[in-house]
Amino acid sequence: MIAPLKDIPAALADAVDAYEASGNVGALMERLHHLRDGAMPDALVAAAEPWLHMPEVAGPLYEKVVDEQPGNARALVILANAYWLTGRGPEQVGELANRALTIDPTNRGAWHLWALTESNQRDRTIRWLQVTQRFPEDQLARAALADNAASLAASEHDREALAMAIAAYEELWANSPTEQQRAALETALTTLRNYTF
Repeated sequence: MIAPLKDIPAALADAVDAYEASGNVGALMERLHHLRDGAMPDALVAAAEPWLHMPEVAGPLYEKVVDEQPGNARALVILANAYWLTGRGPEQVGELANRALTIDPTNRGAWHLWALTESNQRDRTIRWLQVTQRFPEDQLARAALADNAASLAASEHDREALAMAIAAYEELWANSPTEQQRAALETALTTLRNYTF
């Protein structure tokens, strides 16, 4: 039996409340599977919106959404993110991110997950560089590029990666809204500028 649309948000809130009170993941999964099996995908999307920060809630619900709406890039990204945060592994997450990019090449979340799932440090740095080139205002991607390039420079004594990391940190510093962030970036820049290979 399909639950009426108005009952789904209340049932989901009740399931989450019970989970937060008990910590019982098994009971949560049982309730989420029962809820999703009786709901239409659009109703699940609407009901899940307040709980997207909880991958253990978003994942099971969005499995049904993706199953029913395989061309929904946003749903693929939400499921991929939930899988990433719950440790499903880069293969599964990367496959979902690639599917989302095929459907919507402008989906920034899909690009982030695509970059995150690359296991090779050099290739991951290159992916983050591509994301920053595609989305020049994306400071989170620039921070990921800086961190990955700095790690690559340190582990492989790579001068090009070092220059890339310094440039990325300098741009982050220039766009930093707070003194605290600038101070942290200055510390990172001082460390990088003192590297000797």
